[in-house]
Amino acid sequence: MTQSVTDIALLSQLTQRTVALVLAGGRGTRLHGLTDGRSKPSVYFGSRFRIIDFALSNCLNSGLNRVGVITQYKAHSLLRHIQRGWSFLHHNRNEFIDMLPARQQLEEGYWYRGTADAVYQNISLMKQHYRPEYVVILAGDHIYKMNYAQMLLDHVKSGALCTVGCIEVPRDQASAFGVMAVNKQLKITRFEEKPKNPPAMPGNDKMSLASMGIYVFNADFLYQTLEAEQTRPDTTFDFGKDIIPAAAQAGVAYAHPFSRSCMSRTPSGEAYWRDVGTVDAYWEANIDLISARPQLNLFDDNWPIHSYTGQQAPARFNQSPNHISNHVDNSLIAGGCVIDSAQIVHSVLSANVRVAPDSRIEESVILPGVTIGQNCRLSRCIIDRGCIIPAGTIVGEDPYEDARRFHRSPQGVVLITQQDMEKLVKAPAAPIAFAKKDAVPA
Repeated sequence: MTQSVTDIALLSQLTQRTVALVLAGGRGTRLHGLTDGRSKPSVYFGSRFRIIDFALSNCLNSGLNRVGVITQYKAHSLLRHIQRGWSFLHHNRNEFIDMLPARQQLEEGYWYRGTADAVYQNISLMKQHYRPEYVVILAGDHIYKMNYAQMLLDHVKSGALCTVGCIEVPRDQASAFGVMAVNKQLKITRFEEKPKNPPAMPGNDKMSLASMGIYVFNADFLYQTLEAEQTRPDTTFDFGKDIIPAAAQAGVAYAHPFSRSCMSRTPSGEAYWRDVGTVDAYWEANIDLISARPQLNLFDDNWPIHSYTGQQAPARFNQSPNHISNHVDNSLIAGGCVIDSAQIVHSVLSANVRVAPDSRIEESVILPGVTIGQNCRLSRCIIDRGCIIPAGTIVGEDPYEDARRFHRSPQGVVLITQQDMEKLVKAPAAPIAFAKKDAVPA
């Protein structure tokens, strides 16, 4: 979006008076074994990233260099990633990415009881140290590129005290979201969390405006609202269920269409935003990256996604005598990988993956440090970090055997974790797999 000289000058001032808070404490239970030892925002994505890298990169690319990351569930992996990869900001310029773990700051000794409570328990820090005029609150578990500065500018120009980032979704699918009714000025007249009958957009009764879990608040209004919420006996301490509906009822909340600030569009021109909260959605978003026309462009230097992967050697392809020839087709291969006389087809390999001779990997997502033995056939898999796959393993050809040994998604994607492999080793001897192709079990 083209901006005037006046807007550019105003944005420079606004971003310096703003703090972004990234909510990164989610458990991500629908990802099953992928989040047994890590929070959802710290799950690997796209060969060299973590999910949280997208929200943090959006902050830096938007000029928001004062960021707090609120953590709770199994945060060690996330803490280590941010310490190693996001510690380059200049503290002497008042730039930072601070970790804000649940510290039971209330006298009652509660952990964070909800998204709103996670912010409330950090109010004293905000007032004493950050002292922002505006607060941007972000979910740390979605894949998208967005200019938060544009949303901040729209917030200030509208005179709102609260602005909600929103995407357009088909009305018959909107019941899975927080949905808002708005007038022609985008003022929110009603906000409902997962309504049975979602309100339609003005002028389009087939679409609804759904919340992205992205909010901009005037800091003083946010503090007052969160403090008042503590006195309500029926509160759930949630932005979507409590805070945003109250702001809408008070007449101070506006909607910000994602199309105004989106920095990555699909080949058809749609704004790209993905919730990768299920095994199927996670697999699809990864595999899409190596399609003929990817929905998300990772090779855009105008809005780069930063991350940390450590120092690694280049990917290496060996050709051992008397084995099949290496073949790589439409795949992402990270540094440190060693592929020895194997076939990699439509797959995403993260750092330091080892593939032994005569193995074939197809339509699969392989996380860092995985070792795949000789003569394996792996199709439509997600293999978690550090797994050791024994020689001769076959996955993706027998749905019944896949479901017996591993988690198999509704769309037939097989998730393999090291815990699964350890259970197989301890189990009584049995064939590793069957090579027949049966119908998918109900």
